[in-house]
Amino acid sequence: MTQQADTTDATPRATVAVSVADAVAVVRLTETERRNPLSLETMRSVTDALRGIGARPDVRAVVVEATGPVFSAGHDLTEMVDRTLDDEREIFQACTEMMETVQSIPQPVIAAVQGAAIAAGCQLVATSDLAIAADTAVFGTPGVKIGLFCSTPMVAVSRVVGRKRALQMLLTGATIDAATAADWGLINEVVPPDHVVGRAHELARAIAQASPLTLRVGKQAFYRQIDLPQSDAYAEMAEVMATNAMTCDAQEGMTAFLEKRPPEWQGR
Repeated sequence: MTQQADTTDATPRATVAVSVADAVAVVRLTETERRNPLSLETMRSVTDALRGIGARPDVRAVVVEATGPVFSAGHDLTEMVDRTLDDEREIFQACTEMMETVQSIPQPVIAAVQGAAIAAGCQLVATSDLAIAADTAVFGTPGVKIGLFCSTPMVAVSRVVGRKRALQMLLTGATIDAATAADWGLINEVVPPDHVVGRAHELARAIAQASPLTLRVGKQAFYRQIDLPQSDAYAEMAEVMATNAMTCDAQEGMTAFLEKRPPEWQGR
């Protein structure tokens, strides 16, 4: 795979940094002292970064990281006090757009969770396609404790851990540890704190070996079928596989397998 020089950009307040190297993009939350809140500015910056990455055929996987001891403490509550209804709507619309962008871009998105992921931070982890967490990380949706039920985090969390477990988190506001989060399906793996980023990038590099076309087809198909009735899902996915099989990359991949050689992807 061709090695790319690392490039980094940041927002004016340096709340988000973006870099790309060797087909893997990194979107990093950098507001360490404030526990990486998902402010309106930060959410829009993440969304813009992901949309830009999504348009890059040279990027095949994305890692979302954060600096400091906290992955994200959730929404910036200073933006939510003494505001108008339209102001509040703007915040949650921006949050929804960010979460939907995570799942709509063609590249798989991996969350590297080095510390606490709370409320909308937990939502971001649940929304990501894959997640690696430190064994010291904790996860929670504690909005009920401050009179603001975590309704938007509930959408993502309930879809990955199930109803009873999601309601336990939402109604009590209690955090769960990384081992429990893995057992419940909120995250994929638990590793020592100093291995989180390395393991996330290892996973990203493994994913990046695949055809970019195939990754796009597969990710989009997954989210289309996941909530369909089984018979509808099979009908739609059979058509997806049939059309996928006709692509140049699928033909190349199958031929290379039969000929016992590495495939040469064309992205079409």
